[in-house]
Amino acid sequence: MRILIYGLNYAPEVTGVGKYTAEMAELLAAHGHDVRVICAPPYYPQWRVHDGYRAGRYTRETLRGVSVWRAPLWVPSQQGGFKRIVHLASFALSSLPLLARLAAWRPEAVMLIVPTLFCAPGALMLARAVGASSWLHIQDFEVDAAFDLGLLKGGQGSRLGRVALAGERWLLRRFDAVSSISARMVERAIEKGVDASRAACLPNWVDTQAIFPLPYPSAFRRRLGIPQENTVVLYSGNMGAKQGIEILADVATALAARTDVSFVFCGDGAAKRDLIARCQPLANCHVLPLQPASMFNELLNVADIHVLPQRNDAADLVMPSKLTGMLASGRAVIAMARPGTSLFDVVSDHGIVVPPEDGEALAAAIVELAGDPERRAALGRAARRYAKRMLSPQAIFEVLEARLAALAGEGIEPSGQSRAQPQSVASGASASSTQRGADQSAKEPAHQAGKGGSTLPEVEQSDV
Repeated sequence: MRILIYGLNYAPEVTGVGKYTAEMAELLAAHGHDVRVICAPPYYPQWRVHDGYRAGRYTRETLRGVSVWRAPLWVPSQQGGFKRIVHLASFALSSLPLLARLAAWRPEAVMLIVPTLFCAPGALMLARAVGASSWLHIQDFEVDAAFDLGLLKGGQGSRLGRVALAGERWLLRRFDAVSSISARMVERAIEKGVDASRAACLPNWVDTQAIFPLPYPSAFRRRLGIPQENTVVLYSGNMGAKQGIEILADVATALAARTDVSFVFCGDGAAKRDLIARCQPLANCHVLPLQPASMFNELLNVADIHVLPQRNDAADLVMPSKLTGMLASGRAVIAMARPGTSLFDVVSDHGIVVPPEDGEALAAAIVELAGDPERRAALGRAARRYAKRMLSPQAIFEVLEARLAALAGEGIEPSGQSRAQPQSVASGASASSTQRGADQSAKEPAHQAGKGGSTLPEVEQSDV
């Protein structure tokens, strides 16, 4: 089957949406599908285009059996509401020539990955022009997030908010299939106007053979000089606006007198510089850059406790992609989540949940688990069992492939409405934060501002 995957982010980005889009494309290609991808140059989570790529150039390369076409992208050095819109719109516009060029290839399915919804009109037009099925896969409700996180002013009840939500609703209803990464997010898509018969849950997955509990202490303890008897609290992932990273510094400061508790923060993003500044005076903190894939399991296993902070205004907008790696590592998890969210549903049965932005509750939960190794171990075993049972790549991929086959076989009505009932999928948790394609050594010293990120493998690039 000829499948075009269209989305902003792709490998060799090491965290977030790009990682999972790439894994999806590679799995489809490995199973005999002809897969092509339209995306932007890699820039996330550092918010700067990676070495070896150019922001303003059309390029084409082959990555792990997938033909990848990249369109120019404007990446702002400072993020804000208007700049974010221009950033997203720049890719939506620059990618249109690639859509036109690949129309001659006549894809049988066009899958748009959101973010960004700005690309939806182009995806729909291409699908209609070539008679392909259209599939929208939602990793993040960006319209809701833009208002709730204050990136756009006025709120959803403002005139701008009403227009944006109406446009989102109109676009969502035009796709033949709509999926998202948790049951709650699928419910939200249905609330926004997606027909329930065309909605499906397609969770992100984790390779439990690559991420597993180590039978020996992680090498990161030795490298960071953390005593073996200390309880290590780890956050690994993007350090951006939605994550509430500032809460971690608050908690580390509050527990500075606990010499038996050490904090390790690993990642990159807009909030990292401030985190480093606040943690610099604290002897109990270590801040690391993104780590290569070869060290990711070792990194996750340095944790006795994983923490997953969350801002209150983002608590029901996203399913954090880092969660599945935490679960698969077989360590205790403390997450910030509200009742009624997918994150709460998953973690409450396999970890500890505290309210979003409640630093005191997070600190209290850390202290409680630090003093109870038996409970930590029990929670870790429960998390590992859940990951193995619910987040198998093969099981989720079989659902994806079956759904694509059903779409290809049903045909598309002239109105763009699909004739067959799509298969729905049981709910599951979100994605791991596997960090792939980076060459940066885990031996880099802690507290190095501006040295995060990844060195990319060499690729052959050519003008499109």
